[in-house]
Amino acid sequence: AQTIAGSGAGNILTVTLTGTFPSTNSLNTNLTLSGLTVGVPVSVDYLIVAGGGGIGSPNAYYGGAGGAGGFRSTTDGNGGNQNSDPSLSLFINTNYIVSIGGGGAESASLKGSSGTNSVFSTITSIGGGGGGAYDATGDGLDGGSGGGAGGNDSDNYGGHAVTSVIQGFDGGDETGGGYSLAGAGGGGAGSVGANVSNSITGGNGGAAKSCSISATAVYYAAGGGGKQGWTGSNGSPGSNAVGGAGSGDGGTASSSYPSNAASGQDGIVILRYTDSVTLTNPGGGLTFTTDSTTVANTSITTFTAGAGNIQFN
Repeated sequence: AQTIAGSGAGNILTVTLTGTFPSTNSLNTNLTLSGLTVGVPVSVDYLIVAGGGGIGSPNAYYGGAGGAGGFRSTTDGNGGNQNSDPSLSLFINTNYIVSIGGGGAESASLKGSSGTNSVFSTITSIGGGGGGAYDATGDGLDGGSGGGAGGNDSDNYGGHAVTSVIQGFDGGDETGGGYSLAGAGGGGAGSVGANVSNSITGGNGGAAKSCSISATAVYYAAGGGGKQGWTGSNGSPGSNAVGGAGSGDGGTASSSYPSNAASGQDGIVILRYTDSVTLTNPGGGLTFTTDSTTVANTSITTFTAGAGNIQFN
């Protein structure tokens, strides 16, 4: 019989054998126990980026931009200029959850929706905060990175990066004591969103952050650019934002105040581990690819959509 005390690291496996050994007729006989397999933990590095926030009020103007999804990594530091997380030590033939956060929706007249969280095992990246609307209640929403403040009021503020585990930067504020006719930039994993002050030009989004977990430096989690007012221009997404998963939503440049804007981008999860094990997705539900050739003796799995359990076998 066997029993396990505890749950997680530090478990104690107790194997109980009944009977008497040696017996009177088996002196000098060796005892051999077989059939017990001891699994070696798998060290796993990760990048986890949540969905970016949506812009506020895209069908009018003054909308604050969405903040980037939270950025957590064991290899390149966390968003918000924080230290890297430690690698995870996981067991074979054990289910671990992976869930990819979706981007927050734009809003026709109110605050944008926040992105949803991305999860791997016990680690959660927080969805980016939605952008503020164009009225006195137009503060950006808190999130992995904060959403930018909406315009048309003298004291709107950007959302804050969630402080339990900092994963990004704050969204931009509306400053200057006047009435800005444009929205502030959303916070990014690499820097804060730009403020707006008595302006018709939207604030730029906070910068993306680089991660080399897949052996090539790629930027993720930029803040969106704030919405223009009247004949101004929209703010630009954060630097290196092109293709960056988890980016917040921003306006699209135009000569007036159009309704064109997009929802925040979806998140991403990337895992790196020894190629002596195989990653499986029992039950399905996840979209992923695995590269076992770029880095010697290493597998790199990239998840881009869905939710489900994985195992290392």
